[in-house]
Amino acid sequence: MIHFYAVVGFLAAVFPITATPGASVALLIQAGPRRALPVIAGTVTGLYVHASLAVLGLSAIVMQSSEAFSVVRIAGAVYLVGLGLWTWFFGGSRRPKPRAEPTYIRAVLANVLNPKAAAIYLTLVPQFVTPTESLAAQIFVLVTAHALLALVWLSLWAFVLRRLPRTDTFRAWARRVTAVVLVALGVRAATA
Repeated sequence: MIHFYAVVGFLAAVFPITATPGASVALLIQAGPRRALPVIAGTVTGLYVHASLAVLGLSAIVMQSSEAFSVVRIAGAVYLVGLGLWTWFFGGSRRPKPRAEPTYIRAVLANVLNPKAAAIYLTLVPQFVTPTESLAAQIFVLVTAHALLALVWLSLWAFVLRRLPRTDTFRAWARRVTAVVLVALGVRAATA
């Protein structure tokens, strides 16, 4: 099984990436603190998808094939830009929300289509696993630790969001900032 210090080292390596505000934080701001759970669950699900793909070797294929990597990168960029534009133009609508809010799916897609998240499981994970032990078990431990870190970090963001004013002016400002961040992340993903 994986050594405790390997898990701590992995968490120290992924913390700056996790703590940098990105699509998950933008979606959390957009959804609001009352709907933080679907954003957090979608983000965590995305991490498990990347870890599963790494165990299966599919992530390595995407990272080694420039065409496959470009497809994932462009798909993620288009998704983020589209989500940002939707947030800008329709996110403040007073229409009643549908019962099945797609926040969870948005968070899963934002994470799964993020090549940076895939790179974590291809570049960082190999540095913290022992080749003679079960690869799948070690990756499961690391992704669970990463998921717990993401859960705590996004929960802290939700706590902060609960303390912010809930006026229409603030909501409009937060929606616009969220839209700009999502579009900027998409443009950065497309051009990086």
